[in-house]
Amino acid sequence: MEVSFSSELEAKLARLAARWGRDSQALVVEAVERLVDYNEWFQAEVEKGEAAEEAQEIDGDGEDA
Repeated sequence: MEVSFSSELEAKLARLAARWGRDSQALVVEAVERLVDYNEWFQAEVEKGEAAEEAQEIDGDGEDA
């Protein structure tokens, strides 16, 4: 996979990599991994919440009095 960045973003990434003593590519991979992991976690939490809400409606706890 090939990803293109603006020259401004590439410069920022290069400065950050230099400051941290790391390779730019490694920083990008780490950032993408964190993003994907977060999105997977968030989606699972949303699904848990939806399931709990459905269970509450089935049990009758969510009905208006």
